[in-house]
Amino acid sequence: MATSPDDQLSAETVSRLRLVLLRLARRLRQNTPGMTQSQLSALASVSREGPLTIGDLAAIENVQPPSISRIVGALEGEGWIERVADPRDGRVALVQTTAAGRRELERLRADREAWLARHLDLLTPAERRKVEAALPALERLLTADDLTPHTRKPPS
Repeated sequence: MATSPDDQLSAETVSRLRLVLLRLARRLRQNTPGMTQSQLSALASVSREGPLTIGDLAAIENVQPPSISRIVGALEGEGWIERVADPRDGRVALVQTTAAGRRELERLRADREAWLARHLDLLTPAERRKVEAALPALERLLTADDLTPHTRKPPS
């Protein structure tokens, strides 16, 4: 189904949306004292996907093995991840989150959600309803990489 020119967003609207999303994401990321964004991303990946080899983690994070080794070393130094032997091959080390790492991730998520909730409270009730109504479309943007404008399917 082709879209008409009236259905397309203006370049100004697209630019405004990009800026708002980037700035909101940046502000949410600012609440991670003592941890870089690379460390946070790696810790979250290990928590979600682990235990992982260093190579698998490097691939997930899209960084070179030497970079991920430094990140893992820093996380290990904080006690947030640990190396364990692979039960299938004792010569291979895996990284997994520790209880302290899981608590740190939960604390960071709670801090970010509290920050966002405080700022959403500054909106009017009507504005909050509009934000909530926009969520399904915004969530769909995260999975729309493989859809071209001509093959979009309406949400089910």
